[in-house]
Amino acid sequence: MNSPEWLKPGIYGALIGAVLFGVVGFTWGGWVTGGTSHERAVAMSRKNVVASMVPVCLDMARSDPARADKLAKIRAASTYERRDALMGAGWATMPGTDGPDRDIAQGCLSDLEL
Repeated sequence: MNSPEWLKPGIYGALIGAVLFGVVGFTWGGWVTGGTSHERAVAMSRKNVVASMVPVCLDMARSDPARADKLAKIRAASTYERRDALMGAGWATMPGTDGPDRDIAQGCLSDLEL
């Protein structure tokens, strides 16, 4: 069977073009794999959950009868220990959860008037 002269270079060109198309698509085109898209979706949903729970934390801080004592304890803590102090105050423990959340505590800490 005789094949045309252009067939072999055409096949090579198509393969090289497909590889280059894929490389360009994944590097500059914004294409991602399923795993990357899943990781990004989880991170985005986590960020949104934390953003929606910070007002709950602030409300718990405002309505706490021992607010003054707990705020004094948080203020007395060093900068890198304030998040742990806020978690110890119980304001970062959301209703229905077993323990405090570090991300919620950080967001709440940044919105508190310290």
